[in-house]
Amino acid sequence: MRILFLTHAFNSLTQRLHVELRALGHEVSVEFDINDAVALEAVGLHQPDLIIAPFLKRAIPEAIWRNHLCLVVHPGIRGDRGPSALDWAILKGERRWGVTVLQANGEMDAGDIWASVEFEMREATKGSLYRNEVTEAAVVAVKQAVERFQTGGYQPQPLKQIDPSGLGRWRRLVKQDDRAIDWEKDTTARILRKIRSADGMPGVQDSLFGRQCYLYDARPERVLKGTPGEPIARCGGAICRATIDGAVWIGHLREKRGEHPFKLPATRLLAAEAAALPEIAADEASGYREIRYQEEAGVGLLHFPFYNGAMSTAQCEALLAAFREAKRRDTRVILLLGGADYWSNGMHLNLIEAASSAADESWRNINAIDDLAREIIETESHLTVAALQGNAGAGGVFLARAADEVWARRGVILNPHYKDMGNLFGSEYWTYLLPGCSGDERAARIAETRLPMGVDEAVALNLIDRVIDGPVNGFVSHVRRLASGMIRTPAFSERLHYKNARRQADEAVKPLARYREEELEQMKRNFYGFDPSYHVARYNFVYKVPKSRTPLTLANHRWAKPFRRVS
Repeated sequence: MRILFLTHAFNSLTQRLHVELRALGHEVSVEFDINDAVALEAVGLHQPDLIIAPFLKRAIPEAIWRNHLCLVVHPGIRGDRGPSALDWAILKGERRWGVTVLQANGEMDAGDIWASVEFEMREATKGSLYRNEVTEAAVVAVKQAVERFQTGGYQPQPLKQIDPSGLGRWRRLVKQDDRAIDWEKDTTARILRKIRSADGMPGVQDSLFGRQCYLYDARPERVLKGTPGEPIARCGGAICRATIDGAVWIGHLREKRGEHPFKLPATRLLAAEAAALPEIAADEASGYREIRYQEEAGVGLLHFPFYNGAMSTAQCEALLAAFREAKRRDTRVILLLGGADYWSNGMHLNLIEAASSAADESWRNINAIDDLAREIIETESHLTVAALQGNAGAGGVFLARAADEVWARRGVILNPHYKDMGNLFGSEYWTYLLPGCSGDERAARIAETRLPMGVDEAVALNLIDRVIDGPVNGFVSHVRRLASGMIRTPAFSERLHYKNARRQADEAVKPLARYREEELEQMKRNFYGFDPSYHVARYNFVYKVPKSRTPLTLANHRWAKPFRRVS
């Protein structure tokens, strides 16, 4: 079936649906909803059997929905309407929420319902819920709606038949006044709900050290206390602020007006003010922890839930030190776990953009990631497993492949390419790792392809070794048990010996240092050369410059011939 995605952006939900529907054999093309004329042109070119809107910020033009079935993916329960569905659910502390697939008509979110799936809410940010529970529910609901349409004969449920006494109702746009924090009255729990409801956008507007900014990445503090509203400590990139019953850590800020009006670590944006605060070291009870190590049954578990999966120079250096310390422990397997939302997305583009020299900071950042990748590749004492709870992109994919095995939760999306960032060449030893797992021909095609990849395709290409079924909340315990089981097998010592012998043989053929030198020579051209494409693409990404057109890799309908996937 020919399906057209009409979407504001190719976000995590849209990518997952793109992967899932293509895997079912549908011909899926994407058009960014730039304006009515572009949307109408896309419909005329693709001639879709069905139009799906996974992520829109405005109504579908009447000329389209009157002539084509258009299914809108709404992140709310049956009967819920309005542009801030998930925001309100978090603010109100709803325990159950859902995703509804409804038919577009002349009234916002008021069309007939084709499918609806509910889920239990977690205490988490809007972004985390969207990437996990909302996405999983949307996949089920969209597949159900597509099957019902394809089979024929299904009668969608009119909105007027929904019980008006239920949770579903019209809810207006959440405004900053609805999220405004009263530091003299709001409890820690209420403050966390307000900030989480606006994370990742638009953030909660507030004032810190007399400067107007937006708050993100809030975590509870269980030990420190102080005068409500006052900054009382710093830890890593975060600033701790007292509440009436405790304190919260604010990890990231966006200045309302300033030199860098995009998200940055709090202590980076307010560097001078933060420097005057007492610094504490993070531990199990207190502080803002970005890296955490634990071990059980011979398995070391290294967690690094970096915000949005971005890895700065300093974070890479800290993770390298933590990994080296993990190697000194009396364990046999090290699990590299990333975070629940992202494993890694590679370089920290926001911090690079904010640096006095973006080229110099890019160079430092890629070298720091390469140092970490090399340490993982050259590990002789342990078997290493990159266990992907969340998505990975660009250099993060190849950093994962530096481990001996890559395990991924079903539903994880990979974007194993750099090209969309201004034709960036990439490093992390991918020119060594990718041919080794996928072969030379497929490696070249993977690097050139700019489409997201699901776990089944990644397994077929040897980018992933094992798929883990089950929800996010059981993933860590599951992979820990699997790793512990590996240790108990008689072949474990033989495998460790074999992998070290293979690494030595590879080194004799071509040293790792040469791969790095060749990759970084290309990266130097990206950073310092005459072609500004990387710097322009990074700027557009960081400042969220709206797309002026849909990339041809997504818009198959704008190709003379259909775009072909890696096979």
